[in-house]
Amino acid sequence: MTDQYPNYPPPGGPPPQQPYYGGAPSYGPPPDNNLVWAILCTVLCCLPLGIVAIVKSSQVQTLWAQGFHAEAQKAADDAKKWSMWGAIATGGLFLLYIIFIVVMILIGASAGSFTP
Repeated sequence: MTDQYPNYPPPGGPPPQQPYYGGAPSYGPPPDNNLVWAILCTVLCCLPLGIVAIVKSSQVQTLWAQGFHAEAQKAADDAKKWSMWGAIATGGLFLLYIIFIVVMILIGASAGSFTP
């Protein structure tokens, strides 16, 4: 049975909403998932932090496709953050290693010059 009367808006109210027959609304492209940086951090820098970055970056596409755009952006930002912290931690450890080697060379050179 069909409606006999058209759906007029109530007096003074907004017009009725038309049904949406198109595809999914476009919110633009998904954010960069920073997967390259996460993989580079895992392979070249710090394995534990790189794994966390890979997990976060793999969540970006899924969250974006489900419509959780804010969560997808946060996952992308978290992946970048974990990758950056992995690189910084590796750089700091490398610097400490260089300092340790220099100190050992200086100690060895000063001990070798000692004569009783």
